Amino acid sequence: MSSPPPSGLEIGFLLFPRLTQLDFTGPFEVLSRLPGARVRTLWKEAGPVRADTGLTILADTALADCPPLDLLCVPGGPGVAPLMEDAAVLAFLQRQAAGARWITSVCTGALVLGAAGLLRGKRATTHWASHDLLAALGAEPVRARVVRDGRLVTGGGVTAGIDFALALLAELAGPETAQAVQLQIEYAPDPPFTAGEPATAPPAVLEAARQRGAAMRAEREALVARVAARLAVA
Repeated sequence: MSSPPPSGLEIGFLLFPRLTQLDFTGPFEVLSRLPGARVRTLWKEAGPVRADTGLTILADTALADCPPLDLLCVPGGPGVAPLMEDAAVLAFLQRQAAGARWITSVCTGALVLGAAGLLRGKRATTHWASHDLLAALGAEPVRARVVRDGRLVTGGGVTAGIDFALALLAELAGPETAQAVQLQIEYAPDPPFTAGEPATAPPAVLEAARQRGAAMRAEREALVARVAARLAVA
């Protein structure tokens, strides 16, 4: 028999310009169905935030007005780069993480947690194209859709956010509740191709993806090196 879900649980998703919307909307769709929970969308100020594909999402709570959170989640996307050197955002994450029951990320949101010093000595995952950068931020990289290390839970790239959220929901409200939500949203993946990860993608498809992301990868390597040097000094 499942434990009853916690009442009044405060959940917060960090939004930011050029986030990947599915990193956020997948977990939001699942966790917003937790009975009694309050789910907040956060940014420096309340208002519209534009995702990397152009979708506009509304942040309903300014960071300065955010109460202590029980569950903090950072999605990923191209827009994580400036966040990793944004003192105000990193300080917010550190403050919230101090009292949160769960510190979480999806996709390259893990790099932002790492920049805030929240991955040190922790097992973690992220998108395959940035996975090897986790070690420089103090984490132990693990290739998995969902990785839990104590109160830290990280999800892999983009669609892994749904798996991540269902795993969290099972912890919060029991496996029956999580399965009921899975059924309600008809989450039964059956992709037409096996190209969803580097190990199974055709070599030509993988190489083309790497070529498309080469410039971003070079910028991210330099950024992670700067952040890692700052963390080492700290």
